[in-house]
Amino acid sequence: MTDKILKILKNLIWTAIVVFLILIGITFIPIKGNYKVYTVQSGSMEPAIHTGSLIFVKSQESYSVDDIVTRATKGSRATVTHRIISKKTEGSKVIFETKGDANEDPDRESVSQDTIIGKKFFQIPYIGYPVGYARTMPGFILLIIIPAVIIVYEEIRKIKEEIVNIWKKKNGKENLLVEDNLSEKKYTRVLAENNITNIGLETKEGLIKKEKISRKKG
Repeated sequence: MTDKILKILKNLIWTAIVVFLILIGITFIPIKGNYKVYTVQSGSMEPAIHTGSLIFVKSQESYSVDDIVTRATKGSRATVTHRIISKKTEGSKVIFETKGDANEDPDRESVSQDTIIGKKFFQIPYIGYPVGYARTMPGFILLIIIPAVIIVYEEIRKIKEEIVNIWKKKNGKENLLVEDNLSEKKYTRVLAENNITNIGLETKEGLIKKEKISRKKG
């Protein structure tokens, strides 16, 4: 029972790792409108989004007040994930005002739609730290390459075990057939040597069984 539970837990863990790696891998594919993954590195959106959370964002045709969006910042590669608190139109341009839930004041920068990367649609608390580490070379090797190699190795090992078991079963059946044929031939020869032409079925099976036992002992 314990072994069965451990096996189920192991399969669940490996499944979670595979799903996680697939989700992260998809974000690197250059598809227009593809979702992106970010790690929240500050507490400006507490308690809605905890520091270290992994957030998934996707570009939208339009954004509304109360949407939590990730946007680019001027003169930096850093991004900010805050909530839209107001929306207005200046000429032909839509301008948003954003603010962190935990901040007292709104952001100083005016936000245009072309600077918004996407709207948050999903988050996983605290898992952003390992993901951030996975984006570095040592982290990529430790958290992605090594687990992937282990998974492939485990699958190859299972396939090998299945092939060996199938071969053993097949080989065992062939050996039994050979033994049956040898016993049957010897039984027939003994009858012929002793000019025995009529013998009961139980006696025949008994002689064959005895022959098999003597072969195993030998």
